Amino acid sequence: MNNLAASHTPQSVLSFWFPEGSSPNVDRETHHQHWVWRMRGKADAQIVARFGELTCEAAEGLLSHWAETPEGRLALIVVLDQFSRAVFRDSPRAYAQDLAALQLTLEGLKNGHYETLPAPWFKIVFGLPLGHCEGPDHLQRLDLLLQLRQQIHAEAPDHLKPIYASLITQAEDVRSVIQAFGRHPHRNALLGRESTPAERAYIEKGEFPHQRAFQR
Repeated sequence: MNNLAASHTPQSVLSFWFPEGSSPNVDRETHHQHWVWRMRGKADAQIVARFGELTCEAAEGLLSHWAETPEGRLALIVVLDQFSRAVFRDSPRAYAQDLAALQLTLEGLKNGHYETLPAPWFKIVFGLPLGHCEGPDHLQRLDLLLQLRQQIHAEAPDHLKPIYASLITQAEDVRSVIQAFGRHPHRNALLGRESTPAERAYIEKGEFPHQRAFQR
């Protein structure tokens, strides 16, 4: 591990990925802008520059000790599920860490780490691998994701509830895609998978749930 990667801690990852911190008093417009920055690729260049080496180390399993605490587990999910998509964008490696991120999420739901997280935006990111990781139990995981998001919406500050209501809709849209195709068809070309005629029609429309999130 080089000096830059070694200098990072779970808190340095969380401070970067959640610039609003954990205060429930965050302004709604500011919070919306943070979500767009986080989830629409606008942080890619910063991630590659600041966390590229760390992401490679995490992908090799060298940061598993972070998962001993709730904050460390969340930070590791951020690195494996989100930073990987920036560092390895347009490469199959972008999705190669999905299973590891999913295991962290499932374990964290069982051991109580999830429930200790202090902000709804932390919980949303903690649950992302449930929808991202493909697999035979994908629909069941999306049902769980919907339950979690409904609870997050119920507990969110009133002025932020519209944002979290939109995330319920986005998870429902993802579920519809997985129910129809059993996978994320927009990944097919990158992963060398043959698309079915129905998938080709879906891809040509270009209306992917992850790209529609946080639109107004």
